[in-house]
Amino acid sequence: MDTITDPSIEMQQLAKKIQQCCSCELSSTRTHIVVGTGIIPSTLMFIGEAPGKNEDQQGIPFVGRAGKIFDQLLNSIQLHRNNVYITNILKCRPPKNRNPTIHEITRCSTWIDQQLKIIQPQVIAPMGSFATHYCCSKFNITFTTIGSMHGIPMKITHRKFTGTLYPLYHPAATIYNNQLKHTLFDDFKKLNKILSTIL
Repeated sequence: MDTITDPSIEMQQLAKKIQQCCSCELSSTRTHIVVGTGIIPSTLMFIGEAPGKNEDQQGIPFVGRAGKIFDQLLNSIQLHRNNVYITNILKCRPPKNRNPTIHEITRCSTWIDQQLKIIQPQVIAPMGSFATHYCCSKFNITFTTIGSMHGIPMKITHRKFTGTLYPLYHPAATIYNNQLKHTLFDDFKKLNKILSTIL
């Protein structure tokens, strides 16, 4: 008789492993590991770059300035954090919010890969260049730039997984370039149309 595993329990077990991770130098500078939050399993999974200062302090993804913008984007299509799953490529904050290194992404990728297996999303929405580049490499898609790839749904197949990759600008980008806010809201409208064909 096959054993039926509860995805929520699987994620709890994975979170315990992640909390003990010391596979790169970020383990010595973090305050909290930021595993992820949301419904498990989930039709839609958002993947950001790395925790920032507020996330590192609270252990929750997207709770700073970019998080407020992210919540506005979700609300614009009648979604809430409880309806989706949110995580980052890196689970620890790079010092001074610097860009992740290839070494850090490689070390941390085992966790995001396991999260994808547990969440089983039908739509994966990487936010920003680093998350989009990682997802493209995982699903054998040529990465160009986030500027040319955002808002374009791409069908992906990986082993038993079939779904849609939908790159987005990172909400933090709108803090420095307000014009991107309009673009992000438009891309979320397109995302809502994609979800309407699934749900």
